Amino acid sequence: MTVRIVVTVILVVIISMALQVPEALLSAYMVFFVTKENKVVTTLIGIMTILGITIAIAASLFVYRFTFDWPELRIPAIAAVLFAGFFFSRVLAIGPLAFGIGFVIAATQSIAELMPSAEYLVHTLLWLWVATTYPIALTVVVTQLLLPAGTARPPMPRKRLLAADAFTNPAHVHFALKVTLAAMSCYLLYSAVDWAGIHTAFITCCFISLESTSATLHKGALRLAGCVAGGLLGFLSIVFLIPRMESIASLVLLIGAVSTLAGWVAAGSERIAYAGLQIALAFFMCVLQGFAPDTDFNKIRDRLVGILLGIAVTTLVFRYVWPETPSDQMREMRNGGSRAS
Repeated sequence: MTVRIVVTVILVVIISMALQVPEALLSAYMVFFVTKENKVVTTLIGIMTILGITIAIAASLFVYRFTFDWPELRIPAIAAVLFAGFFFSRVLAIGPLAFGIGFVIAATQSIAELMPSAEYLVHTLLWLWVATTYPIALTVVVTQLLLPAGTARPPMPRKRLLAADAFTNPAHVHFALKVTLAAMSCYLLYSAVDWAGIHTAFITCCFISLESTSATLHKGALRLAGCVAGGLLGFLSIVFLIPRMESIASLVLLIGAVSTLAGWVAAGSERIAYAGLQIALAFFMCVLQGFAPDTDFNKIRDRLVGILLGIAVTTLVFRYVWPETPSDQMREMRNGGSRAS
C-alpha cells in the first residue's frame, strides 16, 4: 500500500508541476484519501469520490447563482447543507457519499469572500474539480497495475438503503446539529476577525466529528499529532532543503521520502492511520505552495492555529451538547434491531 501511494503521489506531483494544475497539494493528498488495501475497495471509493465531487461542485455553482452577493443567504445555505450531509451520512447506506457531497458544497460556499469576481470563482471551482478528480483516476489505474490479484471475497450482506430509525431516532438529528454548530461557529469566528488562513478550523470540525465524544477526541488528537509532525517536516524542508533545490527531480525525491513515512503510517492500524493522512496533508501544504520554491511559513502557523481552534470548539460542543457515549450507541443499535425484527 505504501509503494502504491508513493508511486502515485510522485506521478501526480510531476503532472501537476509540468502542466501547472493548481492546488497540487490537494491533488497529492487525494491519493492518500482514496488508496485502500485492495483493488475493489480502492476502485469503489474512487468512483464514489469522483461522483460526489462532480455533483457537489455542480450543485455549488448552481447555489452561487443565488448566494454569491448575498451572505445573508449563503450562511444559512452552508448550515443547511452541512446539517443534511451529516444527517444522511448516519442514516444512509451510502453515508460517506452523502457526507462528501455535503462537505464539498459547504466548503466551496465558504470561500466566496476570497473571490474577486464571479468569473474567477467559476474558474477556481472548475480547476478544483480537475485537481481532485484526475489524481483519483490515476490512483485507481496504479492500483490495478501494481496490486496483485486477490482471492475471491465472500459477498457482503446487503444493508438497508435507509436506516430503520432514520426519522424516529433523535440521535441522528442531534449529531448533525452538533457538527453544524461547531463548524459554523468556527466559520463565523474566522470571518469576523478576517483571518481566512485558519479556515482549517471549519474543515477540522467536519472531519473529526464522530458519534461519541471519546472517538471524536481520539481522532482530533491524531489530526493534531499528524499535522504537527507534517508541519515540522515541512518547516525543516523549507529552511534547509528547498532553498537549494533547482529542479523537479529534487522535489520528487523530497516528496517521495515524506510520502513513504506518511504512507507507512496510513497503512497501519485504524488507531493511527488517520495521522498518516494528516502528516501528508500538512507537509504538502508547506512544500507545494506553487510552481516554484517557496519559503513562506505563514501557512504552517495558520493551519495549526485553525486545527487547534476546530478541535477546541468541537470538543466543547460534543462534550456539553447532547453528549453521546459508545454505550448509548450500542443500546440504540439493539433497540433498532429489535424494532426492525
